[in-house]
Amino acid sequence: MSKRSDILCLSHLRWGFVFQRPNHLMTLAARDRRVFFVEEPVYGASTAELEVREEAPNLFVVVPRLPNDVWAKNCALQAQLLSDLALARTIVDPVLWFYTPMALEFARGIRASVTVYDCMDELSAFHGAPPAMSILESELFERADVAFTGGHSLYQAKRDRHPNIHPFPSSVDINHFSRARERQADPGDQASIDRPRLGYFGVIDERLDMRLIARIADARPAWQIVLVGPVVKIDASTLPQRPNIHYLGQKSYDELPRYLAGWDVAMMPFAQNDATRFISPTKTLEYLAGGRPVVSTPVRDVVKPYGERGLVAVANPDDFVGAVESALRSGFQARSADIDAFLAKTSWQATWEKMAALIETEQQRKLFRNSGVRTLTPVAKGSVARV
Repeated sequence: MSKRSDILCLSHLRWGFVFQRPNHLMTLAARDRRVFFVEEPVYGASTAELEVREEAPNLFVVVPRLPNDVWAKNCALQAQLLSDLALARTIVDPVLWFYTPMALEFARGIRASVTVYDCMDELSAFHGAPPAMSILESELFERADVAFTGGHSLYQAKRDRHPNIHPFPSSVDINHFSRARERQADPGDQASIDRPRLGYFGVIDERLDMRLIARIADARPAWQIVLVGPVVKIDASTLPQRPNIHYLGQKSYDELPRYLAGWDVAMMPFAQNDATRFISPTKTLEYLAGGRPVVSTPVRDVVKPYGERGLVAVANPDDFVGAVESALRSGFQARSADIDAFLAKTSWQATWEKMAALIETEQQRKLFRNSGVRTLTPVAKGSVARV
């Protein structure tokens, strides 16, 4: 197609939260089309309105600001706000991209050239998930023209729910994280921490095994555990406190390689629970690109392929300390050639190009099948779009 379709992306994650899959893909998509990244609402506004800011060329972050959190009323308001956005920005032939099934409640009336469901996680298993999540996901699978999953185990769980579903596991920006292999000064809040250092960056929530982290700290008081990331969905007061556990808070994506460069081992101490059953941690490849030995609990999408190939040490909680000791002795160099060969086959750019090709195939198929091109049709002021 000569003109790339705009993307209207409905996300449960905020753009300025942890830089992850939606950020990578939508940034790449914005190189040749407009992308409107619609976040969840912010409440407390005097009137319903949209805040639209251009985060980067062609990339617009859209924040609905609503008076209150009455769900039914807000769905109607959000539907109207999206219609207003279509009018104001002349959105034509949009690709409607869902990260959360909950967005269907206000997006049913949007007609799109292609509907995409990028199922990056099993959101229904996360702490605080709305009861309607699973029901709406079934509806979204019915509506979607193409579906993606964030990992192979999630693909296996969802493959029978859509005829055009494809696994796209975690990818990596190698150039960005390979900066951690260079000698450099520690960030200020990490510089005073002794070594050896065991590091983790990412969201700190119910997916982390905090009891395991406490066990490691108690078993090896000389090891320093560095946790970089925001605490969400759990009470921060319940986090284990030890002299050798350091919570450094959320850092920007640009800062992460500097922190990673100062660690002796990168770890993924994930709990074994419903929330981690289908995760495919993006940080696995980021740690490896940064030149750190990696130790993880047995998450399925880490065991295969990284554990089976010997790129990551996988250990149960009882054996985790021993695995870290081995990693400290061997370091990264033991498998660096194998790791670099694996990394060379993985990039967000390659992932996006494959996704874009599947989307364009669906657009062409629908153009042939339908008498006209489907668009995001504005509705009359004060009304709500419906199917």
